[in-house]
Amino acid sequence: MEKRVLLAVFLSFLVLYGYQALFPPPKPQVVRTSQAARPAAAPAPGAPAAASVPPPPATTLPAAVSDAGSPAALVTEGTERTITVDTADVTAVLTNRGAQILSWRLKHYTDDQGRPVDLVPTDLPAATPRPFALRAEDSATTVRLNAAFYKASQGGAAAPDRIQVTAPLTLSFEFQDAGGLQARKVFQFQPQGYILTYSSAILKGAQVLNPVVLWGPGLGDSVHVAGEKSSFTTYVQSPQPILLKDGKVERIAIPQQQPSHQGTFPFAGVDDHYFIAMAVQPGFARVQYATVLEPLPGQPERQRDMVAWEVLFAKPPQNARFFYGPKDFDVLASVDRTLVKAIHFGIWDFLAVPLLRALQWIYGYVGNYGWSIIILTVLINLVMFPLRHKSVVSMRRMQELQPQIKAIQDRYAKMKVTDPERQKMQAETMALYKEKGVNPASGCLPMLLTMPVLFAFYSLLSVAIEMRGAPFALWIRDLSAHDPLYITPLIMGATMFLQQKMTPIADPAQAKVMMLTPFMFLFFFLWAPSGLVIYWTVSNLLGIGQQFATNRIIGAPVVKQVRPPAERRLKSAGAGRSEDARKA
Repeated sequence: MEKRVLLAVFLSFLVLYGYQALFPPPKPQVVRTSQAARPAAAPAPGAPAAASVPPPPATTLPAAVSDAGSPAALVTEGTERTITVDTADVTAVLTNRGAQILSWRLKHYTDDQGRPVDLVPTDLPAATPRPFALRAEDSATTVRLNAAFYKASQGGAAAPDRIQVTAPLTLSFEFQDAGGLQARKVFQFQPQGYILTYSSAILKGAQVLNPVVLWGPGLGDSVHVAGEKSSFTTYVQSPQPILLKDGKVERIAIPQQQPSHQGTFPFAGVDDHYFIAMAVQPGFARVQYATVLEPLPGQPERQRDMVAWEVLFAKPPQNARFFYGPKDFDVLASVDRTLVKAIHFGIWDFLAVPLLRALQWIYGYVGNYGWSIIILTVLINLVMFPLRHKSVVSMRRMQELQPQIKAIQDRYAKMKVTDPERQKMQAETMALYKEKGVNPASGCLPMLLTMPVLFAFYSLLSVAIEMRGAPFALWIRDLSAHDPLYITPLIMGATMFLQQKMTPIADPAQAKVMMLTPFMFLFFFLWAPSGLVIYWTVSNLLGIGQQFATNRIIGAPVVKQVRPPAERRLKSAGAGRSEDARKA
């Protein structure tokens, strides 16, 4: 049984560590901006969506942005200007040059400088596409569509430089030139939420164009410096392509043989640990990804890895929806229930979601996620107390039988493994278990039954955006970040060591091996989010308390010493006693 316990503990460690560290996404292939591929031609209207696979998306727009020699603009604005749109949750900045998004700041989430998180990367080169740039079949049209100054209007009048959204807002951008090119982009904002609705109508003479909608590099809240290894922590996911196909989420590794994914997907885009940008309208025919190198803000000599993506709709998009915000369970579910699959709870999602609801419910009363984690951990351990108590009792009984089991093993120790007589050892051992009423699996099974709940809670705390920036107390100001003083991991390691010391293990050799487990977990949790460490520490403390309670209930272990066979024979023969005593 002890071998099974040892295996269970080490499997637990391997699952925790391997889940985060041993299976990271394959490193994407980097496409330098100076080597960008030529723009892929969009299929003609009505052409089948599943034509030949196009090359990876261009990481830059055509370099020419001058209007010299271009047809005269008929509907336009004379200079570039920006329009700021304020909703309850977002501050968006759009430019009339190409009708693109320059900034998308989330009001309820801050970066490490205390500023609102901006999901549009900053300090990008001028030729880098921003969200809702377009790419047509020919480069001249592409340049014109993205370099022209569109006329911005709201409700038929010129749009002001700043708009406070208190009711659904429709913001239109229009451009027309003497060469017959007409472009109209329409953005619809809601007073709350992170959904942006997009429509477009592009004409070139009498021809209806259906350009590719570019998103450009994203996301802007995380930075991975090209050519530099990350720190040991594996708890933060870098930007990664994601789409929902056949009811399952696919996180795409680049390079791959098929960089273009064709079909109708409920959602597709790019996400990182806490945020996501995705098209959620099942009307696009192709989504395409590539990785790019962009200058690091403030350090142009260094570059950052980013993921660029684009979508091609089966027909010019009308009221296509894009979600650009946090991976918050309730927020995503309010848009579409299928979107919650973007949150990577792992295989324990059926348990993680109820635990998340419980954590949010407790937070509604205490107002602190650190204390909420502690309270929920206590409640979980109270529910699991009977199983753990049964496991400890069973291990105690196994410990008491260990000398007798060892005596049986010693009698067959000199026999070869292939010796048929050696099979009697197993039979004698099982007969002893049956005689004493001990099930060798009863100590391991209850402990294994608790593992799904523990792993689900672990997974929940790893990815829940509620932990991001949530303070606890004293020096722990962010439950999603590691303890800056490494105090809580040390406490966790000490409590785990004490708990392991108290756990009854019959085999001394196995007990020594098990004592290494706290040191492995200590190393593993040094860079873990503080919320996870608090949860694990409280679980250890409760386990220690439960061990004391169990010991008090069942008493100290009674270990019988088994005498060697010769000594038992002498004793049975009355060795060492007087003749009168033997006759008595």
